[in-house]
Amino acid sequence: MSTTTQDLTRTVDGATVPAVGKWVIDGSHTSAEFVARHLMVTKVRGGFDSIAGTVEVAEDPTNSVVEVTIDTASVVTGDAERDGHLKSADFFDVENYPEMKFVSTGVHATGSSWKLDGDLTIKDITKPVTLDFDFAGVVTDPWGNQKSAFSATTTINREDWDLNWNVALEAGGVLVSKKVTIEIEMQAVPANS
Repeated sequence: MSTTTQDLTRTVDGATVPAVGKWVIDGSHTSAEFVARHLMVTKVRGGFDSIAGTVEVAEDPTNSVVEVTIDTASVVTGDAERDGHLKSADFFDVENYPEMKFVSTGVHATGSSWKLDGDLTIKDITKPVTLDFDFAGVVTDPWGNQKSAFSATTTINREDWDLNWNVALEAGGVLVSKKVTIEIEMQAVPANS
């Protein structure tokens, strides 16, 4: 018996949420990107090509758990020299810290918006973060595969994770902003599919 898209969503307190169960992140249709300011004025984007993880949806959605692992060596910004610098000890130090991880610690609604609290570990430093997130629903692709879709954003101070490298500018300010925005677009498939 095939599962319909309708079977993979439900309504809780007026909100549409995924069905109870384990979902596996579809890395080929998931992006984790970051945005920082360069020279204090220009937004520069980057991301990671290797993302894996799971979403365990609980009967009570606020008890759900998200775990994500990112291969730090998969960082890409569109500039090979910059990518190499980000992989070096000045930033992610991929030889010593090949992964960064996020493990959720709580989910809660704020009005019609959702928040995902969790611990972000970069370079073996773990700090709490809160992401604003939306559940976009479940859809069926042309090959009959069901996918759930989520979007999430947060802003962090990169220096909290010992990503301190910078250069002071002659006119004031720094080369790379301390503040970094993280933007996630995620698809996940039922673990039993």
